[in-house]
Amino acid sequence: MKPTKQYPEPTVGALIFNDKNQLLIVKTHKWKGNYTIPGGHVEMGEYLEDALKREILEETGLNMVKAKYLCYQEFVFDDSFWEKRHFIFFDFVCRVEDGVVQLNEEAQDYAWVDIDKIDDYPVDGYVKHSLDMIQEDPHILE
Repeated sequence: MKPTKQYPEPTVGALIFNDKNQLLIVKTHKWKGNYTIPGGHVEMGEYLEDALKREILEETGLNMVKAKYLCYQEFVFDDSFWEKRHFIFFDFVCRVEDGVVQLNEEAQDYAWVDIDKIDDYPVDGYVKHSLDMIQEDPHILE
């Protein structure tokens, strides 16, 4: 029997900022108790921004109103995740409607954090990379 081919998994990540330019981070067991950003898999036939809107709603209960593409990152069997996976992250800077964060079962906690206070939280390096890119071009938050 011929083995099934495996491919990298495209995912979207939402760097959600509120009107105070604070970033929403979520704590999850999938990232070994570290904080990360909401996001997840792109389904077959789904556009990236549609996946982003769906994942934000599923994971936070918030409705996306605006998104700007920021960057892609390669994640190849990194030990920071709970399973051995190969992802391609497509990260976006997002704005959402006002509302109360309602986490689904994937996250255990959340915080709205000023970017200059992010080092006070155990955050994965992929989020830090995206934040570095935002600091290089702060107009992306407009």
